[in-house]
Amino acid sequence: MATYVRLGTQGWNYDAWVGPFYPVGTRPADFLGVYARAFDTVEIDSTFYAIPAAKTVRGWYDRTPPGFTFALKLPQEITHERRLRDCGDVLSEFYDRARELGEKLGPVLIQLGPDFGPVELPALANLLPLLPRDIKFAVEFRNRGWINDGVLALLAEHGVALTLTESRWIPRKAMLALAARPTADFVYIRWMGGNRDLVDYSRIQIDRSRELEAWAGVIATLAKIRVRVYGYVNNHFAGHSPQNARELQRRLGQTAVEPEMMGEQMSLF
Repeated sequence: MATYVRLGTQGWNYDAWVGPFYPVGTRPADFLGVYARAFDTVEIDSTFYAIPAAKTVRGWYDRTPPGFTFALKLPQEITHERRLRDCGDVLSEFYDRARELGEKLGPVLIQLGPDFGPVELPALANLLPLLPRDIKFAVEFRNRGWINDGVLALLAEHGVALTLTESRWIPRKAMLALAARPTADFVYIRWMGGNRDLVDYSRIQIDRSRELEAWAGVIATLAKIRVRVYGYVNNHFAGHSPQNARELQRRLGQTAVEPEMMGEQMSLF
């Protein structure tokens, strides 16, 4: 199971996690290294806003252990500003930077906005054949009009995963059903939630046990047929994403590192 399922959170740089997750006194500069003692993957949101410096990317690599993986968001300049058109220059720069992660580079998320509708299919169809084969890609649609057999076939033709989301954009029932039709050799899952009013990231504020139970069943089925799963929980899903990620780990029979163990583990490194 562990070989095929990687679970983590969307980001790691949250001061509110000090105490509930990070040991008291953990410095922000040490957040990533400590995070990597509990989870073996993380989704980076900052690449959505700007392509990071090579030094920054190498720093991520150096602060994590062997076997750790990073999922990166494609820059919004490509997805939201240029809308997948005439973006070869930015794509090339982004790929070069992503490859600084070497074997720690996981999937790249192509997150499309709710206003990016099926009428823009030609832009997506033109981009997919140009994606480099040495990088995994997943597309997240926030417009349910994209969910049809033709689009799924297009993604499968190019080995690009359809991102499955627990969110307000597309019903959970549809997302769970689509898990049985992977378009790549891996599945990318994002637990977003619909409540953006949550501003306290230090504790669980919404009971998501039913949702997590349903998703755990889907993930276990995928792992049995050797489809890799990358899954990331957002703080807005229930208030404190590390706890949700650990709950998923437990439901799937993985070893969950509890917060009280993090301080003890720190002394081993």
